[in-house]
Amino acid sequence: MARKTTPRKRRGGPGNSVVVIGLGRFGRALALELVDEETEVLGIDEDAETVQTLSGALTHTVRADSTKEDALRQLGVHEFDRAVVAIGTDLEASILTTSLLISFGVENVWAKAISEAHGRILTQLGVHHVVYPEHDMGQRVAHLVRGRMLDYIEFEDDFAMVKTNPPGDIIGLPLSSSAVRSRYGITVVAIKRPGQGFTYATAETTVEANDTIIVAGRTRETERFSELR
Repeated sequence: MARKTTPRKRRGGPGNSVVVIGLGRFGRALALELVDEETEVLGIDEDAETVQTLSGALTHTVRADSTKEDALRQLGVHEFDRAVVAIGTDLEASILTTSLLISFGVENVWAKAISEAHGRILTQLGVHHVVYPEHDMGQRVAHLVRGRMLDYIEFEDDFAMVKTNPPGDIIGLPLSSSAVRSRYGITVVAIKRPGQGFTYATAETTVEANDTIIVAGRTRETERFSELR
């Protein structure tokens, strides 16, 4: 274990802290986003240059071998209730690190998987949340490229939310009259006028040509709706 930054003053509540292990592109982006959301972040990586680069950007940065139990215990990782294993290509390090976190009794462990086989092993170890950043981003971009979607989020159980432009047959009509739910199997959740923010949609909301809308429903139904002209 090498250099450790001087801890900054905690800004969040007692449980508002996360340890992120592996500070590559995914781990770095995640850690920085958490800090922006006023979460205390302990970032751990084996690479000295990576740790030095993030010095001062995260609450704490440490160079350490996360496969060593003593190193993690010295850093107090066993006291965290939330941990993210963002190690990618080194499968052995990913699995050993995750195994240690589970043995520590960390309540919520997220781990990055680079393949289905990797994800199955992580699940078998007892990981609470397995994430596939490259796969998920690939799916999201594919949906955006193929249709008129402006943004796309897919959840579990075949459910999605889509930001898109309204098709012509609902323009100028209140949602109660356009009957989008019965005709297309989706629900218009929110609407955004040009120059304004999003507001919740109601049955009386009238959709205009320059509006942006957010719809929710089964994945295939939201895809079909976004392809309408």
